[in-house]
Amino acid sequence: MANDWNRRDVLKTGLAAGVGSFGVPAKAPTVITRQAKRPIVISSGNGLAAADKAMTMVAAGADTLDAVIAGVNIVELDPNDMSVGYGGLPNEDGVVQLDASVMHGPTRRAGAVAAIEGVKTPSNVAQLVAYRTDHVLLVGEGATRFAQAHGYGPEDLLTDHSRAAWLRWKENLSDQDDWFPPERDATGSAADMAPIERHHGTINCNAVDAAGDISGVTTTSGMSYKIPGRAGDSPIIGAGLYVDNEVGACGSTGRGEANMVECASFLVVEFMRAGAQPKDAAIEALARIADKTVSPRLLTDGGRPNFGLNFYCLNKAGEYAGASMYGESDGRTARFAVNDGGESRLEDCVALYDVRAK
Repeated sequence: MANDWNRRDVLKTGLAAGVGSFGVPAKAPTVITRQAKRPIVISSGNGLAAADKAMTMVAAGADTLDAVIAGVNIVELDPNDMSVGYGGLPNEDGVVQLDASVMHGPTRRAGAVAAIEGVKTPSNVAQLVAYRTDHVLLVGEGATRFAQAHGYGPEDLLTDHSRAAWLRWKENLSDQDDWFPPERDATGSAADMAPIERHHGTINCNAVDAAGDISGVTTTSGMSYKIPGRAGDSPIIGAGLYVDNEVGACGSTGRGEANMVECASFLVVEFMRAGAQPKDAAIEALARIADKTVSPRLLTDGGRPNFGLNFYCLNKAGEYAGASMYGESDGRTARFAVNDGGESRLEDCVALYDVRAK
């Protein structure tokens, strides 16, 4: 079972067997030579259907990158998922701007787009960047024009539901402007409404086939109501996604800004290169992020990060894990999708603060 382990020992050892005190290999990096006994696909918790699709394709002999992109396309095209692709919540101007990145282990290719508009499946455009250009990252108007040159867009990505959510957010920003909520009581005050929540939403999907070839993709509409032009970690190679065909892959969801400053998906893969199991590597990266979070506005009264962050990682041998900042002890257990043949299932992520409580 991939998640059988002694959680009491993870942070006590500091990965001493393979990682030094500053997170660098304590010995020469090793290459994981064991290959997966069977294909493995993992995804974030919203990726059950994505994992099913990707596994069906991998099992039939498809390339791992084609498979994971086809998987996340399901979520990108789902108008009911307001965190990815079509129907995603827009920026503060009401415009849906999307980010995505892909990495193909066998060819060492990578591609990404950021703040792209009018394209429902930015993961496909990221793949085009990897294979049809000499670049890795295209952003904003340039990314949008590149997508249109290849037949993607322009399309209106707002649904009635996502537009209504944005208008409600804008109307409730202030009682001193000229934007009124649609319903007000007799005094002119806004009627009672459920609180408006801002969120980070993303899907990551990684796969390793029976030959040991690995690919990954991360795609998102990013932080809801963000400043126009904001890019999170999802399109940043090494942050929202990193793949090394000799070692493994890692992708993330959650607060991108916290991940970006540590290039944490790259870190996870490097910890695995140094000999750490996926679960231990992901927890070590989360611990680094938590310990380096010092801004008071990002901390709870107890001194912990006030945000969520999750990693999904696997190695060349097909061992895998999902890891989150918070878990069962905080009533915030995160889950991730796994498919090792047959029907996808959800498994619990291991959590940093559950580990530290042991």
